[in-house]
Amino acid sequence: MITSMLKKVFGTRHDREMKRIKPVVDAVGALEPKMKAMSDSELSGQTAKFRERLKDSKVELTSLLPEAFATVREAARRRLNMRHFDMQIVGGVVLHEGKIAEMKTGEGKTLVATLPLYLNALAGKGAHLVTVNDYLAKRDSRWMGPVYHMLGLSVGIIQHDASFIYDPSYQDSDPRLLHLRPVTRKEAYLADITYGTNNEFGFDYLRDNMKYSLEEYVQREHHYAIVDEVDSILIDEARTPLIISGPTEDSTDKYYQIDRIIPGLKKETHYTVDEKAQSVFLTEAGVDKVEELLNVENLYDPASIETLHHVTQALHAHVLKQRDVHYVVKDGQVIIVDEFTGRLMTGRRWSDGLHQAVEAKEKVQIENENQTLASITFQNYFRMYTKLAGMTGTADTEATEFATIYGLDVTVIPTNKPMVRNDTTDLVYKTVKEKYDAAIAEISECYKIGKPVLVGTISVEASEKLAKQLSRHGIPHNVLNAKQHEREAEIVAQAGRLKAVTISTNMAGRGTDIVLGGNPAIMALVKAGTADDASEEYQKAYAEAKAVCDDEKKKVLELGGLHIVGTERHESRRIDNQLRGRSGRQGDPGESRFYLSLEDDLLRIFGGDKITKIMDWVGMEEGVPIEHKIVSRSVENAQKKVEAHNFDMRKHLLEYDDVMNQQRRVIYDYRKQILSGEGVRELVKEFMEFAAEDVIVTHVEGGAKKSEWNLKGLCDSAYAVFGVKLSDAVLTRCDSGEALLSMLTEEAWAAYQEKVSTYGEPIMAHFERFIMLSTIDALWKDHLLTMDHLRGSIGLRGYGQKNPLNEYKKEGFELFETMIGKLRGDVTERLFKIQIRVTEQSPELDLAEKARNRKLTLSRGEEPGASGSGEGEDKKAAPVKRVGDKIGRNDPCPCGSGKKYKKCCGVSAAS
Repeated sequence: MITSMLKKVFGTRHDREMKRIKPVVDAVGALEPKMKAMSDSELSGQTAKFRERLKDSKVELTSLLPEAFATVREAARRRLNMRHFDMQIVGGVVLHEGKIAEMKTGEGKTLVATLPLYLNALAGKGAHLVTVNDYLAKRDSRWMGPVYHMLGLSVGIIQHDASFIYDPSYQDSDPRLLHLRPVTRKEAYLADITYGTNNEFGFDYLRDNMKYSLEEYVQREHHYAIVDEVDSILIDEARTPLIISGPTEDSTDKYYQIDRIIPGLKKETHYTVDEKAQSVFLTEAGVDKVEELLNVENLYDPASIETLHHVTQALHAHVLKQRDVHYVVKDGQVIIVDEFTGRLMTGRRWSDGLHQAVEAKEKVQIENENQTLASITFQNYFRMYTKLAGMTGTADTEATEFATIYGLDVTVIPTNKPMVRNDTTDLVYKTVKEKYDAAIAEISECYKIGKPVLVGTISVEASEKLAKQLSRHGIPHNVLNAKQHEREAEIVAQAGRLKAVTISTNMAGRGTDIVLGGNPAIMALVKAGTADDASEEYQKAYAEAKAVCDDEKKKVLELGGLHIVGTERHESRRIDNQLRGRSGRQGDPGESRFYLSLEDDLLRIFGGDKITKIMDWVGMEEGVPIEHKIVSRSVENAQKKVEAHNFDMRKHLLEYDDVMNQQRRVIYDYRKQILSGEGVRELVKEFMEFAAEDVIVTHVEGGAKKSEWNLKGLCDSAYAVFGVKLSDAVLTRCDSGEALLSMLTEEAWAAYQEKVSTYGEPIMAHFERFIMLSTIDALWKDHLLTMDHLRGSIGLRGYGQKNPLNEYKKEGFELFETMIGKLRGDVTERLFKIQIRVTEQSPELDLAEKARNRKLTLSRGEEPGASGSGEGEDKKAAPVKRVGDKIGRNDPCPCGSGKKYKKCCGVSAAS
């Protein structure tokens, strides 16, 4: 009550934000006459003037905001015939300040982004616009490109398999690539403004930090980014880390073998299912049964623990992963379906053997498992940006998470026109059949009068089931799900037309507005086969489409606008709001209603008992729904439970990845320092000093008398690591461990300096980089595998009353310290003892060629670990001519390690 009174007196936080920003909007508006009076060349010249002013260190970027925004507004009016209205200016201010702007569907977020992108690109460090798919990145960059081009800014586009620069003079035979000139990845990132997907930005960062030359890096500093559909990317997809992996040698036969025994296991008898936790557990009887079927003596023996893991994953595949819900089988491949958008995630793979288990279940070819080479979460990637902003139609429900994880405030931007959509209360039925019968009856009524309907489902299976029922009732319709995503724009363009019935899986992140009467631009593109709005074919097709759309829009408005029918509540309220938000755009009328049943997963798992008691109490008849505030509250509470659970999972993932993130930064900083060539010799000396300290500590215990020193062991180790022979005279002069350490470092460094003189500075510099990078990458890869295993088992510490996260931090730090110690020792030993044979190809080229030949898989982990797309090329390295005698595989390695060549340097040579 007190809160309500305070809001009436002082207004909400969002009201106060609008009041604060209003003077800025007025300042932009006051400049409009001045901008209109400028010629095109004068308007274009504004960019150079702004940049010149920014050279003065006392001038801040924000001080240019009114003029910059007014410049962009005028450029958009001239080039796009679109003028930013005041609420879009407000959105631009919010985005520039590094906040999240919540703007309803149809309010023009794509146009809003041009304002802060232009302003922040003036700093010369690049500005990024992150979208959810390649189609939107390409569409938005080409759509807004004329504005940036007029103002003298370049626009890059990052796609999964290509990169472009927006160039209005570029022609291509493919209409989808009109005005998009192919360029290198690096050129696209060097553009003033770069559009791309969250996956590609993240993977490019990981790939950069696996390169062997700074010139091959494609990304520059992370200066400013706007994340479109920010809730989808930073919330929904935050549970799935980006992973780059390489193939292992493991056999796939075990998956088929284990899959054959799963049908012989019975639920409750041999295993139990926890649907909330999405887990399957073997019972004691189940363990006995599996041991019998697989002829394993003890499934919990350390030697059989991997078999137990694969049995659990096979059960998960059979019991919890449903075809056409969680995945589809297409062209002999198992392809994951995004649970939030309904899109096919081509190339992504569930990790930890789960994807292979599903492949075995579906009797398709099983691909080999991969080993992690690099990984990062979206949380940690986007937190690297100096300034981060976001925009979406639904963010306020997750404001706490945005503030906690990313330090981002959410500001709700009022609509340009009042929202008049009628969101009716949910109807809850006892069974799924009753629910669908009622929904189809309503769809049929709308179809008879010509009112367009958008039907939302939460899975491919549900959309196809509903489509079959509509076909039986003789209702024409379009289906937009993971199987038809290629025709997405065309289907959405028709969804607002008279008598249109469109069935869609989750509408989150679609990015294409449903325009009442139809979208003439997309309809013209489909008919003319080109996006060139200057072509005669396009102009003719557009004129015809516009006439039809304008006529139909009048009729649809009279009928009450687009009608939304939801057939199930999603576990996230935001996804439901996304569906509703497709209706009632820009002040249009509309209506929405959700049809639910007690058999729906959300109500059955999280809230069904309470609603069932209510329905039993009122004695509901078959086919008669319950419509009550108590029911709506129960549904909302169920969603809040799931959202809280998912937030905990994302926070949990981040807490664990924060440990890896600190380690990742150390390794990547090492790599960059080595690649830059700055201070590498000092780094070699630092590693040498640590190695020398290890040698002394090993053979001279602290406080021990000189007579108790292991001088022979000390001399042997000094020779093995540094290749130096310590004389008795030198050892005699040392009377303490500190003196020994000082003597050893001097002797070792003198020996190394002599090696540099012998082979020459350039050659040794090359080899220092070669040895350091190859050693770092090999040890880091092994460390990632070790950390994966630690993460997988650390949860068991909870049974010992220990905090698993604290244990993970502690043991992870110890493992990392061990790895760094081994890095210093291995690098020192190899550099000090290596014997160089000069070839025609320099070592760093050998290493770079090796890196390019590696086959990598880009993947997205499921909750803890799903996947992306394979990438890599087979290139033949240039021939290297041998100088000197050939080294046999069983000969002693010339580096002096004492190992056979095939077990030492010959390993990397063979790879």
